[in-house]
Parts: sequence; structure tokens; C-alpha cells
Amino acid sequence: MSEQKRRIVVGVDGSEPSKLALRWAIRQAKLTGGSVDAVIAWRYPSTYGWAPYPDGLPDLEGMAKRTLIGALDEVSGLEPDILVRPIVTEGHAAGVLLDAARGADLLVVGSRGHGGFTSALLGSVSMLCVLHARCPVLVFRDGTAAAAGGGP
Repeated sequence: MSEQKRRIVVGVDGSEPSKLALRWAIRQAKLTGGSVDAVIAWRYPSTYGWAPYPDGLPDLEGMAKRTLIGALDEVSGLEPDILVRPIVTEGHAAGVLLDAARGADLLVVGSRGHGGFTSALLGSVSMLCVLHARCPVLVFRDGTAAAAGGGP
């Protein structure tokens, strides 16, 4: 019987908490013999198609790719033996992360707290991940981490 490799999914948005989450996930993958899926989401603004953009719509997917590559470059060399798969997906960040985390052993996210829950300890994306992930979730905020169990 073959041993299944552990998989950690980490959300990256370029913020310091997400970079902390990425560093931690790579180190944890080293300890557990796993791999890391580094995921970034992008989406068109809600006003897309309603009004023309004076300079045209920026390359949102390209910007997301550059953000992810920049974060990976910052931690490159951290654990060169660990497989880190960069994943760029269109969609709302929480939905993209929850989809990517299906079958994962752990979901790791940073929290900036700039969403609809600004007075809370978690941002809206991290809150949705904690509430709906089917695996354990680790949330990094300002250099600290808080864990939450995933549902069945």
C-alpha cells in the first residue's frame, strides 16, 4: 500500500501575514514530508462591464501571478527540497481557497482584517475559511497564529 503524501494549501495575497503563512507552510511540509499549494485568487471588479475603464482594464491575472511569484521569491531557498505548486485562480478568495483545500491536510491563511469583519480578529476571507473548510485551518495575523478545526 502506498503512503499518501500530505498536502498543505496556503493562501497568498502579498500581505505580510500571508507571507508568514507561506513560510510556515513550507517549513511544516518539510517536517511532515508533504507538499505546498500556494494559491492566489483574482477577480474582475463588480463594476466590470458596466462602465468603460479610461485606460482599459488592468491585467488582473498578471498582477496576481506577479504577487505570487514575488512572495515565492522571498521564501525561495527556505526549503529547496519541498514541492511548492503555484496556483493562480479566478474567483473570490475564500471560495478559491476552500476549493483548493478539498482533500488537503491543512489550510493556512493570513488575516489582514480588512474585510466585512474589520473589528474582529479575523478578516472576512479567513473567517469564511475557518467556518467552511473541511480540514484544519491555521490563521496568521500580525506574526501570530490561531488554529481552528475543520468540519467533516
